[in-house]
Amino acid sequence: MRIKRREFLKTAGGAALLGFGGISAFKVLERGRAEASAVLRDPKALTGKRWGIVVDVSKLNVETMKKCMDACHREHNVPFIENPKEEIKWIWKETFEHSFPETEDKYLAEEIKHMPLLVLCNHCDNPPCVRVCPTKATFKRKDGIVMMDMHRCIGCRFCMAACPYGARSFNWRDPRPLIKEENKEFPTRMKGVVEKCTLCYERLDKGREPACVEASDGALVFGDLEDPNSEVRKILGSRYSIRRKPELGTLPSVYYINVGGIEYA
Repeated sequence: MRIKRREFLKTAGGAALLGFGGISAFKVLERGRAEASAVLRDPKALTGKRWGIVVDVSKLNVETMKKCMDACHREHNVPFIENPKEEIKWIWKETFEHSFPETEDKYLAEEIKHMPLLVLCNHCDNPPCVRVCPTKATFKRKDGIVMMDMHRCIGCRFCMAACPYGARSFNWRDPRPLIKEENKEFPTRMKGVVEKCTLCYERLDKGREPACVEASDGALVFGDLEDPNSEVRKILGSRYSIRRKPELGTLPSVYYINVGGIEYA
């Protein structure tokens, strides 16, 4: 009788295990299997087809923006560097005129022109950064999150040149000594790699919203743009919204409503 190769290996492997301790060896395998199952997706994990954020500008103030930035940077071990040429930022404040340069007009109200906004990676549906990365260190997930694998990054900074939103930072020095309070549950980075917002993928896997959204006091709303019943879709369906540099065709997943404090019905 001929025995298939797979069956032979299975039998031989089992015999070898028995020879090295019998039942206890099988218990080791079972324990390994249980440990492996522990890293499987949490049943509470948030799932969506295309994640997005709506920023309600009328609810933003200095305190709220600071809470959002502190929550994000604390969660992801973003170092504090005073030199603006070397700073690392995942979410930051920017003026309206720099956030939306296509709206520049000499008659634009001064209060709107210099209005501070929160900006972050737009997690574009058509991300130019992904196209230019030679090592695939930056890639787009099926749920729309534009990821950054720091271990595969070679520091070429092509992605930084391709991103029209300035959403990426380069580590010119070792960032670890500059972390105020290290979060042991999130990896730190090293000198010579690019980093950016990853929409708190690690929190979504645990059923939690992004840190900035959680700390925003309702100014930031997170949800699935492909779900017509999601809160973000309901807001976008009832409010006038704008996106950063839409003329570039990147299709940002971050929307802004009530610019200037005006609620558009």
